[in-house]
Amino acid sequence: MLRFQHSEHLFILTLLPLLVILFVWMIMWRRTKLKKLGEERLISAQLSGYVYGRSALKFILLAVAFAATGIGWANLQKGDKMEKVQRKGVDVVIALDLSKSMLAKDIQPDRLTRAKQLVTRMIDKMQNDRVALVVFAGRAYLQVPLTIDYSAMKMMLQNVTPQLIPTQGTVIGEAIGLSMQSFSQKERKYKSLVIISDGEGHDDNAQAMAQEAAGEGVVIHTVGIGSPDGATIYDPETKSVKLDEQGQPVVSKLNEQELKAIAASGKGTYTLLQNTDDAADKIITSIESMEQRTVKGIDVEYQTYNSYFQYFLVLALLALIIEWVLPGAGKKKEVTIA
Repeated sequence: MLRFQHSEHLFILTLLPLLVILFVWMIMWRRTKLKKLGEERLISAQLSGYVYGRSALKFILLAVAFAATGIGWANLQKGDKMEKVQRKGVDVVIALDLSKSMLAKDIQPDRLTRAKQLVTRMIDKMQNDRVALVVFAGRAYLQVPLTIDYSAMKMMLQNVTPQLIPTQGTVIGEAIGLSMQSFSQKERKYKSLVIISDGEGHDDNAQAMAQEAAGEGVVIHTVGIGSPDGATIYDPETKSVKLDEQGQPVVSKLNEQELKAIAASGKGTYTLLQNTDDAADKIITSIESMEQRTVKGIDVEYQTYNSYFQYFLVLALLALIIEWVLPGAGKKKEVTIA
């Protein structure tokens, strides 16, 4: 099996057609200039050391050196030894708060953007886990079912906004219930739920649902986003600060006590989002410490590879040496044209 270790470096080969076009243009320009002096064949014969086709040969050598360098840079490899690797993982559902309070800017650029960045970091650190996305505000919806397609997950994540859920609120209990339905019902372990929210809007049902989920083998981690001091909320509909019924700015505050209580009921951990990477590391470490199941059907044969970049670099060097050794045409002799 052949592959390029750094296939992205092959982009340099796309310059070859441009070089060919420039060389052809140069040949045509040279012929046009010679025709102005007289017959091309006679003029060329007056050049010292002129050999027909030598310029084309020198260009071909340079093109070979250029292509070989590009291929060597990408490092062509061939599979050698085969090893069977057994994968293990858990199922992770991420419940993301999309209430309008997540647009508060007490954490820059705003709570929702930082929450998305956290989810992206977590996905980047996953390897064999299946992941799903539940979004919630006044209602909860399954946005992405359990999948190992991390690219699709991240693409869907970028499109979620508070406008997806017209009913406002923070129904964490409903989000937990929907997440439980999203897990496999055949197992009572290997399951983790990560709730990312500012916790605003007390949900009397949340802790009871967390205890029920823990009884079903689901470990619940919560992430608090925002500050206890709070911040005003930007309303995208009015394009200004959101006001209450009395015309006063609405201030949204992080409810850490609610989120800590849910995590305790779910036998998980609570994390205050400050540094995105640190928070992602803490959550993924907690998930990896869980008992993991062997992932069926995706045992993969991994190969060790031998690299062949050195052969292409030697070829490029030889082509350059030969091109350098080949003499070009000298200056014109004195020619009298009647």
